[in-house]
Amino acid sequence: MRFALSEDQALLQRATREFFAAEFPMACNRRVMEADGPGFEPAGWARLAAMGYLGLTVPAARGGQGLGAVELAVVLEEAGRHGVPGPLLDVMLAAALLAAAPDDTGLLADVLAGRRLAVLARADALYAGAPGPAATFAGGRVRGTKYFVPFAGSADALLVTTAGEVVVAEGPFAAVPLPTFDPAQRFAQVDLDRAATRLGPLELLEPVDQLAAVGASAMLLGIMQTLLDTTIAYTRTRHAFGKPIAAFQALQHRMADMLVRTEATRAAVYRAAWCLDTRDPDAALACAAAKAWAGDAARLVAGEAIQMHGGIGFTWELDVHFHVKRVKTLEQHYGATSAQLERALVAAGY
Repeated sequence: MRFALSEDQALLQRATREFFAAEFPMACNRRVMEADGPGFEPAGWARLAAMGYLGLTVPAARGGQGLGAVELAVVLEEAGRHGVPGPLLDVMLAAALLAAAPDDTGLLADVLAGRRLAVLARADALYAGAPGPAATFAGGRVRGTKYFVPFAGSADALLVTTAGEVVVAEGPFAAVPLPTFDPAQRFAQVDLDRAATRLGPLELLEPVDQLAAVGASAMLLGIMQTLLDTTIAYTRTRHAFGKPIAAFQALQHRMADMLVRTEATRAAVYRAAWCLDTRDPDAALACAAAKAWAGDAARLVAGEAIQMHGGIGFTWELDVHFHVKRVKTLEQHYGATSAQLERALVAAGY
């Protein structure tokens, strides 16, 4: 199968790359990530909303752009490539979930316009695999504790999963920050005991989970491409024994492995996105496989990038470590590699 972006998709890719390069240069991203703030700039967030990125996959009838998973992958690959901080993927997923519900009480329009920020609150346990009681919804109130809620300190609303449904709780929230070594992300623990409204059954989450797998995989792909490009450029300028270290065959072999992993990830991501857009029966398998592969491949590429930058690869002054830390976050969230492998097995009939 040969896959290429359509003319419109290629135009979106170029426009997004130019927009992110101008609006989110790494020097500005570093300032945002290093500050003790919300993890994004309100002005930059407003521009993302104005460009229509927050509602990229939301149907036009609900106020969005009405585009598909391939376009989502195109945009989020560029977001990963440029190290865009903030809850872009999280809000895009929340918007997709709100759009799938019959009634969102006006929240969706505010989210798409950037006036309010909504994210999903799903994790019922602090550690993967640990038993945790699901939040409950009764008498118009949601009660329970959610962990690793992205950007909860800035959220105006949370889409909370309970034992059998998804509910909407309005902020502000008493969010307890959870430490993470990824400065591009903000996670928090949120204890809930407040009024909420029913959004819909848990079945609404299945297509959102598949979209999340594609989106996170696309961001990993963008990061991998940046790390590959940065490593190749560095090895061409760093000299040892009178020649660039890129001339050494051992490093060439390792960079070839990085390239193979990156291009294989590209194939997996865009096939999964295509399967979603065409409602292919293998969509669930393709999405799970793409995320499982991307997380593992990105870890290898990130490790090689650090190693081939030598001693400076570990320093705060070099941008490489920001990308490596984002890889580790994306590998564990939106369906960790182990969880996606389980989903792939189920989708394949095992």
